[in-house]
Amino acid sequence: MRPHRPPRPHQWFAERLLAVLSGQRPVHWMLGHTIGDAYDQLAELAPSTPLGAARGPRPVLRHCHAAQPAGGVVEAFASITAGDRVQAMAFRLEQGPDQRWRCAAVELGGERLTAGHPGPR
Repeated sequence: MRPHRPPRPHQWFAERLLAVLSGQRPVHWMLGHTIGDAYDQLAELAPSTPLGAARGPRPVLRHCHAAQPAGGVVEAFASITAGDRVQAMAFRLEQGPDQRWRCAAVELGGERLTAGHPGPR
């Protein structure tokens, strides 16, 4: 039997972002886990629950993959299913001087979310 390994940063953040953007958790759950515009993006978008299923099953993280283009940076993409709908989510993580990872940007469906101008739903 394999020893239990903690989730990698991109997997941990994908689950947290899904929980916020599907309405399962409040946006303030991400306080301290975001930097720059990422928290404002989430705060603007979260009330509309863009990854939430209007009816039917709860959204599920299908796949999450990551690349590390530079030290202390992870760029990740995830596939999310809600009923018969599949959506893409991309996000960037940056590692701070304290060695903690924080979300620096979020995209849904290929459009970057900017505070005041959420992408298409």
